[in-house]
Amino acid sequence: MKYRTENQKQLTAFRHTRIWYGVIGAVCIAATGLLLCSQKSFTSKGESIMIKTTYYSKTTGVDRSVHVYLPEGYSPQKKYPVVYVLHGIGGTEDEWIQHGTPKEIADSLIQQGLLQPVILVFPNGRAMNPDAVPSDIFSPAAQAAFGRFEEDLFQNLIPFIEKTYSVYTDRAHRGICGLSMGGGQALNIGLGNPDRFAWVGAFSPAPNTDTKLFRVTARNAPKIYILCGESDYLISVSEGAHQYLSQNNIPHTYKTMPGAHDWPVWKAGLKTFLQDFVR
Repeated sequence: MKYRTENQKQLTAFRHTRIWYGVIGAVCIAATGLLLCSQKSFTSKGESIMIKTTYYSKTTGVDRSVHVYLPEGYSPQKKYPVVYVLHGIGGTEDEWIQHGTPKEIADSLIQQGLLQPVILVFPNGRAMNPDAVPSDIFSPAAQAAFGRFEEDLFQNLIPFIEKTYSVYTDRAHRGICGLSMGGGQALNIGLGNPDRFAWVGAFSPAPNTDTKLFRVTARNAPKIYILCGESDYLISVSEGAHQYLSQNNIPHTYKTMPGAHDWPVWKAGLKTFLQDFVR
């Protein structure tokens, strides 16, 4: 599968959006003169928006890019649940945005009353410097970077999101999900830290899924959803996770659907996860 890089037109649009909607350091013009606006003061009075911004990562030593979906009517006077959505082995923070229509999925569910207003976060799950897609995505360094993302998530990204946006900071309002490599990350991180997440979703999880990292029990289990395409060449990974959870009496939902290791399955997974589990 080929993954398109962001072109200059898209980058310019993202930069304009960030400036217009009050990214930290932006200058806003008011009737009384000039005043500085922070992301905390942003209020979405119209449509939902997808912002591309950066946060500093002590894990990698550089600023890292992340997309943040804010629902229609977002206001710092309200609190919102948050879901971290992870990409596959050959992607970056842009992958879901370019291929998965997450904004349209969330907008539709919210407008139909099937999903509460929620903030979605799309980070780069490869915690390395530089974190662009490497020439060898299967190299030991690239693989290790996906494991290192857990540190970046807890020590850098989550604190940034909780400081910058009006999200709940407790377990009951936090979720994590992902596709393929990101699905494995979501299971490893979410079920390895069941005290931190209320919802965990994996769509066609990859072989990085490691049940030895799970710390989940029947008593502390979050809501767990695993989806895989019936013709997916990695379906044994989903079945293995399902078998482990079943053998340990851990409540979860495992489903299959027609499809392969591809976007129709992953988009359906995100839709179902948001609609049926993020509540």
